[in-house]
Amino acid sequence: MSTDFGPNVNVSKHPVLHHKISVLRSSETHQNTFRSVLREVTYHLGYEATSSLKTREIPVSVSVGKEAEHDHMNCTGVKISDRVALIPIMRSGLGMADGMLELLPQASVYHIGMYHLPGSAPVQYFNRLPRKCESDIAYVVDPVIASAETMMAVISILKKWGVSKIHVLSVLSSRHGLESMKEAHPDVTFTMGHVDDVLTKDGIVLPGLGDAGNRLFGTNPIVHEADDDEALLHPSKRKRTMSQG
Repeated sequence: MSTDFGPNVNVSKHPVLHHKISVLRSSETHQNTFRSVLREVTYHLGYEATSSLKTREIPVSVSVGKEAEHDHMNCTGVKISDRVALIPIMRSGLGMADGMLELLPQASVYHIGMYHLPGSAPVQYFNRLPRKCESDIAYVVDPVIASAETMMAVISILKKWGVSKIHVLSVLSSRHGLESMKEAHPDVTFTMGHVDDVLTKDGIVLPGLGDAGNRLFGTNPIVHEADDDEALLHPSKRKRTMSQG
Protein backbone atom coordinates (compact mmCIF):
# COMPACT_ATOMS: atom_id res chain seq x y z
CA MET A 1 0.00 0.00 0.00
CA SER A 2 1.43 3.37 -0.99
CA THR A 3 2.56 5.71 1.78
CA ASP A 4 3.62 8.55 -0.51
CA PHE A 5 0.98 11.22 -0.12
CA GLY A 6 2.85 14.10 -1.74
CA PRO A 7 5.26 16.85 -0.71
CA ASN A 8 2.95 18.48 1.86
CA VAL A 9 2.38 15.28 3.84
CA ASN A 10 4.86 13.72 6.24
CA VAL A 11 3.88 10.29 7.61
CA SER A 12 6.45 9.25 10.18
CA LYS A 13 8.41 6.03 9.67
CA HIS A 14 10.16 6.16 13.04
CA PRO A 15 10.09 2.76 14.81
CA VAL A 16 9.91 4.27 18.31
CA LEU A 17 6.90 6.35 17.31
CA HIS A 18 5.16 3.32 15.84
CA HIS A 19 5.85 1.39 19.05
CA LYS A 20 4.18 4.17 21.06
CA ILE A 21 1.21 4.32 18.69
CA SER A 22 0.69 0.60 19.35
CA VAL A 23 0.52 1.40 23.07
CA LEU A 24 -2.08 4.09 22.34
CA ARG A 25 -4.12 1.67 20.23
CA SER A 26 -4.32 -1.01 22.90
CA SER A 27 -7.60 -1.15 24.81
CA GLU A 28 -5.57 -2.36 27.80
CA THR A 29 -3.61 0.90 28.08
CA HIS A 30 -4.59 2.74 31.26
CA GLN A 31 -5.85 6.32 31.10
CA ASN A 32 -2.70 7.73 32.74
CA THR A 33 -0.44 5.88 30.32
CA PHE A 34 -2.57 6.89 27.35
CA ARG A 35 -2.28 10.54 28.34
CA SER A 36 1.48 10.47 28.89
CA VAL A 37 2.23 8.47 25.71
CA LEU A 38 0.05 10.81 23.66
CA ARG A 39 2.14 13.66 25.00
CA GLU A 40 5.35 11.85 23.98
CA VAL A 41 4.00 11.09 20.50
CA THR A 42 2.94 14.72 20.10
CA TYR A 43 6.43 15.93 21.03
CA HIS A 44 7.96 13.65 18.39
CA LEU A 45 5.50 14.73 15.70
CA GLY A 46 5.89 18.36 16.69
CA TYR A 47 9.67 18.11 16.48
CA GLU A 48 9.34 16.98 12.86
CA ALA A 49 6.62 19.50 12.04
CA THR A 50 8.52 22.52 13.37
CA SER A 51 11.66 21.89 11.32
CA SER A 52 10.70 24.56 8.79
CA LEU A 53 10.07 27.41 11.24
CA LYS A 54 11.89 30.62 10.39
CA THR A 55 14.67 31.90 12.66
CA ARG A 56 16.72 35.06 13.06
CA GLU A 57 20.26 35.52 14.33
CA ILE A 58 20.86 36.83 17.85
CA PRO A 59 24.03 37.59 19.85
CA VAL A 60 24.82 35.07 22.58
CA SER A 61 27.36 35.35 25.39
CA VAL A 62 28.86 32.00 26.46
CA SER A 63 30.76 31.23 29.67
CA VAL A 64 34.11 29.59 28.86
CA GLY A 65 35.62 29.28 32.34
CA LYS A 66 34.74 27.15 35.34
CA GLU A 67 35.55 29.76 37.96
CA ALA A 68 36.02 33.13 36.26
CA GLU A 69 32.48 34.45 36.09
CA HIS A 70 33.52 37.26 33.77
CA ASP A 71 35.32 34.96 31.31
CA HIS A 72 32.93 34.89 28.38
CA MET A 73 33.00 34.85 24.62
CA ASN A 74 30.41 36.12 22.17
CA CYS A 75 28.90 34.06 19.38
CA THR A 76 25.87 34.07 17.14
CA GLY A 77 22.78 32.05 17.98
CA VAL A 78 19.31 31.80 16.50
CA LYS A 79 15.82 32.49 17.76
CA ILE A 80 12.51 31.41 16.25
CA SER A 81 11.05 34.41 14.46
CA ASP A 82 7.72 32.96 13.36
CA ARG A 83 4.79 33.87 15.58
CA VAL A 84 3.15 30.54 16.36
CA ALA A 85 -0.48 29.79 17.18
CA LEU A 86 -1.39 26.40 18.63
CA ILE A 87 -4.97 25.30 17.90
CA PRO A 88 -6.19 22.27 19.89
CA ILE A 89 -9.56 21.00 18.67
CA MET A 90 -11.58 20.22 21.78
CA ARG A 91 -11.86 18.00 23.42
CA SER A 92 -9.32 15.34 22.43
CA GLY A 93 -6.90 17.90 20.96
CA LEU A 94 -6.28 19.10 24.52
CA GLY A 95 -4.24 15.94 25.05
CA MET A 96 -1.70 17.15 22.47
CA ALA A 97 -1.37 20.75 23.65
CA ASP A 98 1.22 20.22 26.40
CA GLY A 99 3.52 18.21 24.14
CA MET A 100 3.56 21.04 21.63
CA LEU A 101 4.07 23.66 24.34
CA GLU A 102 7.19 21.83 25.52
CA LEU A 103 8.61 22.53 22.06
CA LEU A 104 7.11 26.00 21.63
CA PRO A 105 6.56 27.51 25.09
CA GLN A 106 6.01 30.98 23.62
CA ALA A 107 3.18 29.85 21.33
CA SER A 108 -0.24 31.39 21.74
CA VAL A 109 -2.96 28.80 22.40
CA TYR A 110 -6.39 29.33 20.85
CA HIS A 111 -8.97 26.60 21.51
CA ILE A 112 -11.67 25.68 19.03
CA GLY A 113 -14.52 23.39 20.08
CA MET A 114 -16.26 21.32 17.42
CA TYR A 115 -18.60 18.37 17.36
CA HIS A 116 -19.69 16.30 14.41
CA LEU A 117 -22.49 13.77 14.10
CA PRO A 118 -22.47 11.40 11.11
CA GLY A 119 -24.63 12.74 8.32
CA SER A 120 -24.52 16.33 9.52
CA ALA A 121 -22.14 19.25 9.15
CA PRO A 122 -19.59 19.97 11.91
CA VAL A 123 -20.83 22.43 14.54
CA GLN A 124 -18.59 24.97 16.25
CA TYR A 125 -19.46 25.52 19.91
CA PHE A 126 -16.35 27.35 21.13
CA ASN A 127 -13.81 29.68 19.52
CA ARG A 128 -11.03 31.63 21.25
CA LEU A 129 -9.37 33.08 18.16
CA PRO A 130 -8.66 36.79 18.64
CA ARG A 131 -10.40 39.17 16.26
CA LYS A 132 -7.10 40.11 14.60
CA CYS A 133 -4.66 37.46 13.41
CA GLU A 134 -1.09 38.24 14.48
CA SER A 135 0.30 34.73 13.94
CA ASP A 136 2.49 33.58 11.06
CA ILE A 137 1.67 29.88 11.36
CA ALA A 138 -1.02 27.81 13.07
CA TYR A 139 -0.43 24.25 14.25
CA VAL A 140 -3.76 22.42 14.53
CA VAL A 141 -3.73 19.30 16.72
CA ASP A 142 -6.23 16.46 17.02
CA PRO A 143 -5.28 12.83 17.79
CA VAL A 144 -7.51 11.13 15.19
CA ILE A 145 -8.84 12.37 11.86
CA ALA A 146 -11.67 10.24 10.49
CA SER A 147 -13.80 11.72 7.71
CA ALA A 148 -11.81 14.98 8.12
CA GLU A 149 -14.96 17.10 7.95
CA THR A 150 -14.26 18.63 11.36
CA MET A 151 -10.62 19.33 10.52
CA MET A 152 -11.53 20.87 7.18
CA ALA A 153 -14.07 23.10 8.90
CA VAL A 154 -11.36 24.30 11.32
CA ILE A 155 -8.93 24.90 8.45
CA SER A 156 -11.58 27.05 6.74
CA ILE A 157 -12.08 29.01 9.96
CA LEU A 158 -8.33 29.65 10.24
CA LYS A 159 -8.04 30.74 6.62
CA LYS A 160 -10.88 33.19 7.13
CA TRP A 161 -9.11 34.39 10.28
CA GLY A 162 -6.12 35.26 8.08
CA VAL A 163 -3.20 33.06 9.14
CA SER A 164 -0.90 32.48 6.18
CA LYS A 165 0.40 28.99 7.04
CA ILE A 166 -1.49 26.04 8.52
CA HIS A 167 0.09 22.78 9.68
CA VAL A 168 -2.08 19.87 10.86
CA LEU A 169 -0.68 17.32 13.34
CA SER A 170 -2.43 14.06 14.12
CA VAL A 171 -1.44 10.69 15.53
CA LEU A 172 -3.69 8.87 13.07
CA SER A 173 -5.70 9.75 10.00
CA SER A 174 -7.88 7.62 7.79
CA ARG A 175 -6.67 7.41 4.21
CA HIS A 176 -9.99 8.84 3.07
CA GLY A 177 -9.69 11.78 5.48
CA LEU A 178 -6.15 12.62 4.47
CA GLU A 179 -6.95 12.50 0.76
CA SER A 180 -10.03 14.70 1.33
CA MET A 181 -7.98 17.31 3.20
CA LYS A 182 -5.28 17.34 0.55
CA GLU A 183 -7.82 17.84 -2.21
CA ALA A 184 -9.73 20.59 -0.40
CA HIS A 185 -6.67 22.37 1.03
CA PRO A 186 -3.56 21.67 -1.08
CA ASP A 187 -1.72 24.58 0.56
CA VAL A 188 -1.90 23.03 4.06
CA THR A 189 0.92 20.88 5.47
CA PHE A 190 0.22 17.62 7.32
CA THR A 191 2.30 15.58 9.77
CA MET A 192 0.89 12.17 10.74
CA GLY A 193 2.05 9.29 12.87
CA HIS A 194 0.22 6.71 10.77
CA VAL A 195 -2.52 6.38 8.15
CA ASP A 196 -5.21 3.72 8.64
CA ASP A 197 -6.99 2.39 5.58
CA VAL A 198 -10.46 1.67 6.96
CA LEU A 199 -13.15 4.28 7.61
CA THR A 200 -16.54 2.79 8.48
CA LYS A 201 -19.86 4.20 7.29
CA ASP A 202 -20.30 5.52 10.84
CA GLY A 203 -17.11 7.55 10.54
CA ILE A 204 -14.87 5.36 12.70
CA VAL A 205 -11.20 4.81 11.83
CA LEU A 206 -10.05 1.19 12.09
CA PRO A 207 -8.05 0.02 13.89
CA GLY A 208 -7.75 3.61 15.20
CA LEU A 209 -7.32 4.53 18.87
CA GLY A 210 -10.85 4.15 20.14
CA ASP A 211 -12.49 7.32 21.46
CA ALA A 212 -9.44 9.45 22.26
CA GLY A 213 -11.44 11.96 24.31
CA ASN A 214 -12.95 9.26 26.51
CA ARG A 215 -9.58 7.61 26.98
CA LEU A 216 -7.88 10.88 27.87
CA PHE A 217 -10.42 12.02 30.42
CA GLY A 218 -11.51 8.73 31.97
CA THR A 219 -15.09 8.59 30.74
CA ASN A 220 -14.66 4.93 29.76
CA PRO A 221 -14.25 2.04 32.21
CA ILE A 222 -10.64 1.83 33.44
CA VAL A 223 -8.85 -1.44 32.74
CA HIS A 224 -5.79 -2.83 34.50
CA GLU A 225 -2.37 -2.94 32.92
CA ALA A 226 -0.32 -6.13 32.64
CA ASP A 227 3.43 -6.48 32.28
CA ASP A 228 4.13 -8.53 29.17
CA ASP A 229 3.49 -8.38 25.44
CA GLU A 230 -0.02 -9.76 25.76
CA ALA A 231 -1.04 -6.71 27.80
CA LEU A 232 -1.43 -4.97 24.43
CA LEU A 233 -4.28 -7.30 23.52
CA HIS A 234 -7.93 -7.12 24.50
CA PRO A 235 -8.76 -9.65 27.26
CA SER A 236 -10.79 -11.76 24.81
CA LYS A 237 -7.63 -12.27 22.72
CA ARG A 238 -5.34 -13.38 25.56
CA LYS A 239 -4.28 -16.91 26.33
CA ARG A 240 -6.66 -18.87 28.52
CA THR A 241 -4.05 -19.09 31.28
CA MET A 242 -3.86 -15.30 31.52
CA SER A 243 -7.59 -14.66 31.52
CA GLN A 244 -8.29 -16.96 34.47
CA GLY A 245 -7.07 -16.36 38.00
